[in-house]
Amino acid sequence: MYSTITLSNKDFTRLSDFIHNNYGIKMPPVKKILLESRLQKRLKALNIDSFEHYCDYLFSSEGKEAELKFFIDKVTTNKTDFFREPEHFYHLTNSVIPKIIKSWKGVHNQLQVWSAGCSTGEEPYTIAMVIQDFADEHPTYRLNYSILATDISQEVLTTGYNAVYSEDKVEPVAYSMKKKYLLRSKEKNKRLVKMVPEIRNRIQFKMLNFMDSHYPLSKKVDIVFCRNVIIYFDKPTQESIINKLCKTIKPGGYFFQGHSESIQGFNVPLKPLYPTIYQKI
Repeated sequence: MYSTITLSNKDFTRLSDFIHNNYGIKMPPVKKILLESRLQKRLKALNIDSFEHYCDYLFSSEGKEAELKFFIDKVTTNKTDFFREPEHFYHLTNSVIPKIIKSWKGVHNQLQVWSAGCSTGEEPYTIAMVIQDFADEHPTYRLNYSILATDISQEVLTTGYNAVYSEDKVEPVAYSMKKKYLLRSKEKNKRLVKMVPEIRNRIQFKMLNFMDSHYPLSKKVDIVFCRNVIIYFDKPTQESIINKLCKTIKPGGYFFQGHSESIQGFNVPLKPLYPTIYQKI
């Protein structure tokens, strides 16, 4: 029954306008089938027989309270991997972190990193493993660090917080890091691993909407990773988001962007250092 429910152009416009106005995400007509497919399960779960009735419910005060979080989880794209774009992590440990430590001039500060658009946690855990390896290899630095990981989807944040992944998912992680940072499930048939507490305790997962007027971080950060996230926004929104992100970065701090993204043509306080790695001016 529910597989035959179709999304009309009128209801698609209602939903796509809402998504763009509230979350900045582009939802052009070519994505109508994708949106229809992703929301089918919600209609079934709610026993709603049409997208028109679903829209009426979603935009009601009751729906905004009860359904909105499920709607967001369905419409956001959460493609991510451990060690995605690995050259970023090479530059992080071979250039960026040493420069930051040098700027401290012998004072032992805490390195603050923000994974903005962290999805299910693979990026912040990769960052944590890389920084911890660096700290272990350079004990004289006595490097302390913390990582903020944010996303708009509560579902992916819960996955990140739980820190449990399939063995297939952690395939890109080096064997030495697997031995050091991953715990195998006692139920071997499940083929699951969990990040060790030493790494989990370094990361705080929080919900954040890039469309908020400002980003309420408790303190400014040294490094922002915002990779393969803003491609889903239009150009003016991308520029606005990057400028808001830059306001959270300490002077001289660093901004990592996905290789599919660019700041070309944007008025942002960043200068390029390496491909898709920038320093705040």
